[in-house]
Amino acid sequence: MKNIYLSVPLVNYEKALLFSGARPAAEAAHADALLLTGGGDLAPRLYGALPDGAADIDGARDARELALVLDFLHRGLPVFGICRGLQLLNVFFGGTLHQHIEGHSRVDGRDRLHPVCAEDGLLRALYGPRCTVNSAHHQSAARVGDGLRVLARADDGTVEALAHASLPVFAVQWHPERLCGAFARPDAADGAALFAALLQRCKKVK
Repeated sequence: MKNIYLSVPLVNYEKALLFSGARPAAEAAHADALLLTGGGDLAPRLYGALPDGAADIDGARDARELALVLDFLHRGLPVFGICRGLQLLNVFFGGTLHQHIEGHSRVDGRDRLHPVCAEDGLLRALYGPRCTVNSAHHQSAARVGDGLRVLARADDGTVEALAHASLPVFAVQWHPERLCGAFARPDAADGAALFAALLQRCKKVK
């Protein structure tokens, strides 16, 4: 069973890992992969911008997670990002963010559902060229970071998935941990399939 280190230990992510056949790692040093979880906005200074819509900034978390990414990649281990995790990885590789976009945040406390179009790669193999995902964010990738490739976009052009050309880095803007197990829903992509595929990548790296 693979041990996945969560950048922030949140229950929904832990349940998704257990459902998919992995377990949360207690320490980063003993993990097989890093999972960057959702959360507040990154400090705009990290990508050379002034505040213009960013909120709920936690500079200590930003620094800790950027250091975790550097550590895991230095050890050749996979890094997966979800929501804020995608944004952090884009900034790590020199990209920028849109600090506020419309139409992707939660409505009355519930995730939005919307379609995404997948390019050739993991997501298209799992879900086909077009699938429905959930959405709960107000920021998104703007200029894509060095070495990263866009694997999916929403109909309005919002980046929904990124992967690195040569490093074991993959990220989605939606929340597959809220689309698997007890949270799976027939009108959206099965998040368990994505977690299973990411765990398979851990085995290939090892």
